[in-house]
Amino acid sequence: MTAKASFDFTGANVLVIGASRAGIGAAIARAFQNAGAAVEITGVEPECIEEDAARFDYTQLDVTDTNEVYDFASTRDHIDVLVNCAAVTQRGKEMAPEFFSHVLDVNLTGSFRCAEALHPALSGAKGRVINVASMYARFGSPRNPAYGASKAGVEQLTKSLAIAWAKDGIRVNAIAPGFVVTEQSARAREDSIFTTAIEDRTPLARWGHPEDIAGTALFLASDAAAFVTGACVIVDGGYSVV
Repeated sequence: MTAKASFDFTGANVLVIGASRAGIGAAIARAFQNAGAAVEITGVEPECIEEDAARFDYTQLDVTDTNEVYDFASTRDHIDVLVNCAAVTQRGKEMAPEFFSHVLDVNLTGSFRCAEALHPALSGAKGRVINVASMYARFGSPRNPAYGASKAGVEQLTKSLAIAWAKDGIRVNAIAPGFVVTEQSARAREDSIFTTAIEDRTPLARWGHPEDIAGTALFLASDAAAFVTGACVIVDGGYSVV
């Protein structure tokens, strides 16, 4: 049996926050563009990766800078889909209070800043917001406590915004990826014992790839999910059900 899912986002304006590096944000941006959308991306780096530089309009954006975020949002008046994917983590170094606060500021408050600043543009379009959480929203993480706390907050924020903005016709959902091969996970993947343990526990017996997350983003933004809001969809190869 073969089955191919296809989505048509022709005419849609899509903004992916946090897509400058090779990872989930970039994969989601490419998937929306391949489905016909006009896609803009942001990142904290001065430039995005070379392979995406010719594909997307790119803006350097610090999601921890409230004025910068609102200035950016003030020039966008119609957003059909907002994807909040900006995130930082540093395995084994998140017990330091200052860094803990920084992780929450980027991952959680940064997602809120962008969503709230772009609320008028989303409201006018009756748009969709997709926040990227993590399976660490539901698991303890002794070496990534800030990341886990921030992503749990993202899941709760998703529920609250879904209720608050339903009257505006905006749907707000989240995706909780499992272990995915990205630049951000590179350091963790240097530990062969750790990577093997993940593969052994995961029913699908592998790490995910950024493209494995993109399809769920397309679904949540599509009319196929017209009655879905406030949800957090786990995409982890079955890791969380073992």
